[in-house]
Amino acid sequence: MSAEIASMLLADGRLPTGGHAHSSGLEPALAAGLRQSQVPDFIRGRLETVGVVEAAATVVTRRWAISGGSASELEAISNELLARTPSAPLREASIQLGRGLARLASRLWPQHHAVQLLMALPGHPMRPLALGVFTAVAGMDDTAAARSCLYDDAQTVASAALKLLPVDPAEPVEWLLQVAPTIERIARAAVQVGCAADIPATTGPLVEQWSLEHNARSRRIFRA
Repeated sequence: MSAEIASMLLADGRLPTGGHAHSSGLEPALAAGLRQSQVPDFIRGRLETVGVVEAAATVVTRRWAISGGSASELEAISNELLARTPSAPLREASIQLGRGLARLASRLWPQHHAVQLLMALPGHPMRPLALGVFTAVAGMDDTAAARSCLYDDAQTVASAALKLLPVDPAEPVEWLLQVAPTIERIARAAVQVGCAADIPATTGPLVEQWSLEHNARSRRIFRA
């Protein structure tokens, strides 16, 4: 598989990893009062906080995978990311997505050392770890890996908006085009992170609070 094809595959909403069941926090944000006109700012805010953390973790994991790192090193990256994800529902949502992506990687590259260690990770991998391994094995570089992580988060919000809001289908496409420069800037920043301990610790307190409220609801469309 070429790196270009892998990049397009990861950008495809039909990829069988369970992403269709997630809204990247949009559903709980709307329930808390976010207006439709504020969705582009919501996407940008996620990229600047949650996004930079996850993109950096993806890059660090990718480097671990191509270096033939050990299971203990992967677990250390996982622990750093877990520590930067205070909300239990958000951790569980990320693990669900990571599990789906890891399962796909295990079908495509079952004999790869990094994939085998990923599948054996205690507690299952969060999305950035699985994405880091996937991009490494697929031949993508650091910037492409970070960009894939950030674009996936933004397009998950945009796709969920079509089910949650009375929007013209062209509008979410416009939102993604508007945040393209932000994605590129944050991807460049993520590539500068040297090791797991240097992963940024930025967060979105409202996103965390809304995730807790959403988790307690009995009626909801998306997992998170």
